[in-house]
Amino acid sequence: MGERRETITQPARTRALRPHPGCSSTAVAMSSAHLQLVDTGDPAALRIGWVTYIARQRGKVPPLPAPVRIEPVDDEGALIVLTSERFTASNPDHVASAERVTELLDRAGLVRSVAAP
Repeated sequence: MGERRETITQPARTRALRPHPGCSSTAVAMSSAHLQLVDTGDPAALRIGWVTYIARQRGKVPPLPAPVRIEPVDDEGALIVLTSERFTASNPDHVASAERVTELLDRAGLVRSVAAP
């Protein structure tokens, strides 16, 4: 399981540690099926996927319910991993978890438009 977890989080961790000028303070890994379920029509809206990176500059990630994991990325921010198993948009538990985490992050002020300063 450790190797799979690393495979899941490595792209977002790499993005967080090697930011590019003009890039947003977030990164997300999600399927197109999940994106279609949560698409609000706002291209700047932050969507929470299987793995989501939120930079420290956006704010502190609050405690989240299990099985969600929060993994620090050095002093740069945090990775939020919704589930250690493969996330699928056809699994109602996975979708409900993403919705719950989105609500909690919104309350913490972290879901504001990624275009916002």
